[in-house]
Amino acid sequence: MTSLPQPEPDPAPIVSPRDIPYPGIIRLSVDATDLDRRIFNARQTIPVAKAGSMTLLYPKWLPGYHSPEAPIELLAGLVICANGERIPWRRDPVEVHAFHIDVPDGVSEIEAEFQFLSPTNEPQGRIVVTPEMLNLQWNTVILYPAGHFSRGIIVEPTVTLPPGWQFGCALEIASTTGDMTRFEPVPLDVLVDSPMFAGRHFRQIELDEQGPVRMNIVADRADLLAATDEQIAPHRALVAEADTLFRARHFDHYDFLLALSDELGSIGVEHHRCSETGTVPGYFTEWDKSAPKRDTIAHEYTHSWNGKFRRGADSWTPTFEKPIRNSLMWVYEGQTQYWGQVLAARSGLWTRQMAIEAIAQTAASYDIRQGRNWRPMRDTTRDPIIAARSPIPWASWQRSEDYYSEGQLVWLEIDTLIRQRTDDRRSLDDFAATFFGMDAGSYVTRPYDFDEVVRTLEGLTSYDWAGFLTDKLEGTGGGAPLGGVTGGGYRLVYRDTPSGYASASDAALGSVNLMFSIGVTLATGGILNEVIWGSPAFDAGLTAGTSLLAVNGRDYSADELKRAITAAVDGDPIELIVKSGKRHRSVRIEYTSGLRYPHLEPVAGARRRLDEILTPRRQTRD
Repeated sequence: MTSLPQPEPDPAPIVSPRDIPYPGIIRLSVDATDLDRRIFNARQTIPVAKAGSMTLLYPKWLPGYHSPEAPIELLAGLVICANGERIPWRRDPVEVHAFHIDVPDGVSEIEAEFQFLSPTNEPQGRIVVTPEMLNLQWNTVILYPAGHFSRGIIVEPTVTLPPGWQFGCALEIASTTGDMTRFEPVPLDVLVDSPMFAGRHFRQIELDEQGPVRMNIVADRADLLAATDEQIAPHRALVAEADTLFRARHFDHYDFLLALSDELGSIGVEHHRCSETGTVPGYFTEWDKSAPKRDTIAHEYTHSWNGKFRRGADSWTPTFEKPIRNSLMWVYEGQTQYWGQVLAARSGLWTRQMAIEAIAQTAASYDIRQGRNWRPMRDTTRDPIIAARSPIPWASWQRSEDYYSEGQLVWLEIDTLIRQRTDDRRSLDDFAATFFGMDAGSYVTRPYDFDEVVRTLEGLTSYDWAGFLTDKLEGTGGGAPLGGVTGGGYRLVYRDTPSGYASASDAALGSVNLMFSIGVTLATGGILNEVIWGSPAFDAGLTAGTSLLAVNGRDYSADELKRAITAAVDGDPIELIVKSGKRHRSVRIEYTSGLRYPHLEPVAGARRRLDEILTPRRQTRD
């Protein structure tokens, strides 16, 4: 009788990390001068305490990405040597980020060399090197020994940049020789948390001398660096407003890393003492057009407190090979989304009206997304791991990291509830000062759990906060959580013209948003970016990726489509010629309610708490 197949034995597990110092200092040298081929060359000298088996790991689970985002496929040319002799390495058969070696007798250190082959076009991944600038993330150019917490592994990094380039980085400079900079030794977790922006065209602006807080800007061209005093002022006000809100700093200095480029890949990632933000080239030189992008800076700065100093207990891991679980991302990202927009308004990066219009857009977007009927918001905290931010066909039904903006709406409701229940003596500002303002001057991450969030809220006003949060996180059913909108003295309404924020956002994205009428958003040229589940466009069989070729017998244009939607109120048809793949077909959309765009309208006689939330605090406290 033929025996049934049986599994192969599992390989030996990788040694578990212990909270003990690694013996010696790892020296890391990175050559970042190969701009033509966009290659980073890395060389490491790693002390070893004894002969025998050793495992080197490539950082895998990256905190700011909430997922295993390490680009291991771009590591190449790995060579490991000891005493001038090459040592064979073996990749782990299960954990592909691990490399096993056998250290010979009499060896006190090993040398590892490899290249990080950064993408040369977008299909390969995010562009991190251009002829004018680069984004060096240390996790892409280092291997570290298994068996130790990352805080116990000390690294002395050195980087060589192209001639004449300048850089911004949160690391402390030890010495500079020509274009080579050596930094002070730091623990591995601090190194990975301290990326670099460098470029040919560079400007550093002091935003605050207390820390200090600096803005380090790289740009595609020198003229793009021309920020005026009036444009710098709200960035300085952001720092002051954050101090007023959180009442403490948990960094000795902070570096905004800002890239003004349409060549470097877009990014917005938080770190404890810095942030990486890629934005439009005309952020300063086309100031009015860049308005929808400005809250990103406030969002990432907020993360120094919320996400870096305070972090959900299951989002903190001792090393980069241990999985992140993310169950409290509705605090980490949801409340940061809330404070990012509030601080943008309080600082003047946005006007108050723009912030109100942005909230209207968010509220309406979630009000029409039917995914809330089957999937609770808490489950979306797994999305960084499930989808890794890859495009999905039906975002409004599948849901995608809704803990950000739906979480923002929940925190707005919490803020207005606290205000209502305390006769406006307390607010979410008091939560921020209590929850994030502890241990001023400490850089050590303070994990928290669900119960601590509830206890802090209970300390502000007695309420069934555990039940409230559980309902918001676990509940299903249609409609967005709009309690904060109404508690803020407004109601969600629709008009036939978009708000200023919506128009500016569409212009910045190069998109046309008709999701609140026929249920689509379109890119330039008429390609459907999204079709809303259950919308008239969905009922007509349209899908993302379909191209609109004609509207009622005329060539497609955004204006032509809007005219057809308006005319449909009087009974005229909306007939489209569309192309999907190689197939052309005629589509009729059944819809007669005209153009609809969301706005927040003040409720007569209601206290406009939302206006109060968005009002600058620094002058009030001063």
